[in-house]
Amino acid sequence: MSRLDELIKELCPNGVDCYPIKELADVGTGSSNGNEAVDDGKYPFFIRSQSVKRKNNYEYNEEAIIIPGEGGIGEIYHYINGKYALHQRVYRIHFTKDVVDTKYAYHYFSANFKNFIMKKAVSATVKSIRKPMIQEFMLPVPPLEVQREIVRILDSFTELTVELTVELTARKKQYEFYRDDLLKVDDSIKTVALEEIADIGTGSSNTNEGLEEGLYPFYVRSQEPLRKNEYEYDETAIITAGDGVGVGKVYHYVEGKYALHQRAYRIHINTPEVLPKYYFHYMKSAFLPYIQKTMFQGSVASIRRPMLNKFPVPVPSLEVQKKIIDVLENFESICSDLNIGLPAEIEARQKQYEYYRDALLTYAATGKIIPRQTDRQTDRQTDRQTDRQTDRQTSMMR
Repeated sequence: MSRLDELIKELCPNGVDCYPIKELADVGTGSSNGNEAVDDGKYPFFIRSQSVKRKNNYEYNEEAIIIPGEGGIGEIYHYINGKYALHQRVYRIHFTKDVVDTKYAYHYFSANFKNFIMKKAVSATVKSIRKPMIQEFMLPVPPLEVQREIVRILDSFTELTVELTVELTARKKQYEFYRDDLLKVDDSIKTVALEEIADIGTGSSNTNEGLEEGLYPFYVRSQEPLRKNEYEYDETAIITAGDGVGVGKVYHYVEGKYALHQRAYRIHINTPEVLPKYYFHYMKSAFLPYIQKTMFQGSVASIRRPMLNKFPVPVPSLEVQKKIIDVLENFESICSDLNIGLPAEIEARQKQYEYYRDALLTYAATGKIIPRQTDRQTDRQTDRQTDRQTDRQTSMMR
């Protein structure tokens, strides 16, 4: 019998009470806007994203769960203990009753809140949530000893995932270092304008023409391509976004038939002196710094054909190009392929965490889960049904 089994048997053998969040916590939003973030701010600044920005002033100093009020609903959760700033459309849940371990509640929210919200939605999506919806969410509250044991088990999974993620980040930085070092421009190497070695153009398709299961990849202005049943090109090409947040950050290497968005660029190398894969790696390394130099305030809203035409490309010997490709392809396979290396391990650990999280949280609340109410006299038939269901759940867990 595990420590958790022992605690449940000793402290809550007949199940636990459930309480609405409004009886356990203070729920509210921040007062900051996204444009107030600074690169090196002193405090974490939670916005409507999985990424956390920074600010030089804070609004709260507490332990809390953070969830977005719109965008990423049911998908994004943060745990914080300390000083932080908060976006005006992001919610904080700060527990004021000492019967709840905030980390336990964080794990429970991440496992169950999305289903709760989806049941309240009229359509299949939820665009925004309001304070009363959060306050109505029911939280099973086992004894603190049980909550802390669950947190200890689940944190062991998340800590390992964090360690693997740190390792993967280090490998990616190592890849970028070697890539940039290998692709340094030497004065002895001939440099040409991109228009001298490539055909450059855009597509004619719109995003709303994309399908989920089309015959051909359809490259738009994001990292994830769509599909189409018609193609526009049949070639080897490098694809990059012409506008939007993907400018200078989104690159695709394609061989064969594909469709293209009207604001995405195709670059088809038309000389045997340049290997397309070499150019693909070079563009990922050098194109963003190149276009940032031409833009005011370092931001790039869109790129135009003349900027691509004049992009300078060093052309080393084919032997050197092949060597660069071999080295960088090896690094990329380690960092990016979900079937090997650290990404696969991280994915496996995340699934393992989610499995144990759901199982443990269900187990902690097994038995007769009694919503707290003034009169606990409930229908006997309902009690018997609940008991039978609970017996099945407990048997499965053991």
